[in-house]
Amino acid sequence: MTAAFGIGLAVCFIPLPVHFVVASLLAVWLRLNIPVIYATILLINPVTIVPVYYLAYRLGAFLLDLPPTGFAFQMSWDWLQNGLGPMWKPFLVGCLVCGVVGGVLGYMGLELAWRWRVASKYRTRHIPAVV
Repeated sequence: MTAAFGIGLAVCFIPLPVHFVVASLLAVWLRLNIPVIYATILLINPVTIVPVYYLAYRLGAFLLDLPPTGFAFQMSWDWLQNGLGPMWKPFLVGCLVCGVVGGVLGYMGLELAWRWRVASKYRTRHIPAVV
């Protein structure tokens, strides 16, 4: 379950609409919990996609030591060729770093929380007296 959560977080940062396909293939290949990986990739939705990908872009620009640029999206081929040019490299670097770091931290955080919960339940269990 914790591996499915971590990999689901990493898949969230793929900047293409292929999250369900990639998550399904990884879940089958790595024998992961499919409902958990699906629930995790749903963290990226139409409400959260803009701030999450903007954070990835800003992180990539910081890591590549590039100034973040402002842009005005236009639905045209010219904008895709010229307007997207200076942003694709920091965006992809930021998505890669956020995916790896988010996946590892998600896995480790959930694993530690699960272990802590099991250990606390074990310590507080009721041991019946032997008659």
